[in-house]
Amino acid sequence: MIKDYRPYYIKKAWYRLLHLYIRHKLSPQLTSLGEHPFIVKPWHIEIFGGPVSIGDHITLLGCADKKTRLTVWSDRKNIQGITIGDHVLISPGVRISAANHITIADSCMLASHVYITDSDWHGIYDRSMPPKEKSFVKLEENVWVGDSSIICKGVTIGKNSIIGAGSVVTSDIPANVIAAGNPAKIIKQLDLDKPIITRKDRFADTDDLMKVTSNLKVTSKMTIQAFEAAERELLKGNTFSGWIRSWFFPEKKN
Repeated sequence: MIKDYRPYYIKKAWYRLLHLYIRHKLSPQLTSLGEHPFIVKPWHIEIFGGPVSIGDHITLLGCADKKTRLTVWSDRKNIQGITIGDHVLISPGVRISAANHITIADSCMLASHVYITDSDWHGIYDRSMPPKEKSFVKLEENVWVGDSSIICKGVTIGKNSIIGAGSVVTSDIPANVIAAGNPAKIIKQLDLDKPIITRKDRFADTDDLMKVTSNLKVTSKMTIQAFEAAERELLKGNTFSGWIRSWFFPEKKN
C-alpha cells in the first residue's frame, strides 16, 4: 500500500473539495442520489440526459483515462431512464446508455469497461433514425459483470449470476449461474448450499451505524471524532514539505 504523505489538514481540505464538487456539480445532474455515496474522482464521471437515479451507499469510480458515463438519450417523455440500487459498485470506464429503462438492482458489481445498453440506437433498414420499439435491461440483485462485457437490449440477468470478462450477453441469463462467451452461455451453476455474501450484507454494520448516528446527535459527534482521531493518528508526523517532496522524490519500495 502506498503511504499517504499528506498532512491531516490537507487531506481534510481535499475531502471538503470532493464533497462540494459532488453536491454542486454532480448531484444536480441526477434525479436522486442516495445517502453516503463513495465517489472517487467525480470530475471523470459524466452524466448526459435523464432521469438517472442512484440509491444509497453507491461506490462510483472515475479515472482520467477511463471516463464513467451514464447516458439517457430519448425523444420520448416520461421514460424511466437509469435506475441504480443500493450498494452498487461501478468501476472506471463503465458506460450505461438508456433509450428507455435500465435497472441495476442492489449490490450489483460492474467491472471496468462494462457497456450496458437497452437500444440498437439505429434501425436495421432505416439507419438515419433510432428504432421505434421500446426495450429494457434488468440486472437483478447481486449480479457481477466482468471486465469489458457487453449487456445488450432486452436482457434480464438473474439474481447472484456472474458474467465472465469479455462476454456479450444477447439473451436472458437465469439466477445463480456463471455465464461467459460471445454470445454468453451458461458454463456453471452456483452451489446454493454455500452462503452468498453481498455488498449489502458486508456493509450492514456500516448501515446500522449510520442509522444510529443520524438519530443520535451525541453518538454521531463521538463517532465522527473517533474517525477523525484515527485518521489524524495515521497521518501523524506528515508535513507539507514532506508531501511536496514525495511528489518529486518518491521512496523506493522494498
